[in-house]
Amino acid sequence: AGDFPANDYIWQDPIPAGKPLSDADVKAIKDKVHASGLSVQQMVETAWASASTFRASDKRGGANGARLRLAPQKDWAINKPSQLQSVLDTYADIASATGASIADVIVIGGAAGIEKASQASVAVTTGRGDASQEHTDTASFAHLEPRADGFRNYVETEFAVSPEEMMLDKAQLLDLTPAEMTVLVGGLRSLGISAS
Repeated sequence: AGDFPANDYIWQDPIPAGKPLSDADVKAIKDKVHASGLSVQQMVETAWASASTFRASDKRGGANGARLRLAPQKDWAINKPSQLQSVLDTYADIASATGASIADVIVIGGAAGIEKASQASVAVTTGRGDASQEHTDTASFAHLEPRADGFRNYVETEFAVSPEEMMLDKAQLLDLTPAEMTVLVGGLRSLGISAS
């Protein structure tokens, strides 16, 4: 015991523990995602929207917690809210049917989309939990909203710095190597992922 109670505070971005899934569970979820009628673009775009908020600087954002389905992220223009809601409704049904977290289904859905496009197997790590709206500080999460995302060919307005510089800054926040950044840009473009 210590001098401080063991509480979760909203500023800590609490997320309930998730459960790791077996390979058979992951395959079953991929099969359900493939059978859902979602396009490769919808699967990959949703996974990228979820993961791309991660900041290595303070470890905020990212796919764990599935905060993409909560305010404010679900309403950001860059995330195409009406398309996103449709995909998330499908993923919520899959999560409910399989006992997986929505966060894991989003990531598995992205892998399923890449597999469908490339005919290659994509491994995933599971065990993410789903955050709740009441444990999401919407005011502080609003600061994670991308004003530019070169990976999705998106710039909301003109800035004093170039879009290329902003993309390099985002890649640095994501803790990407130059090779990883190059592969992501090329891969997302080849799959038709673009905000425009």
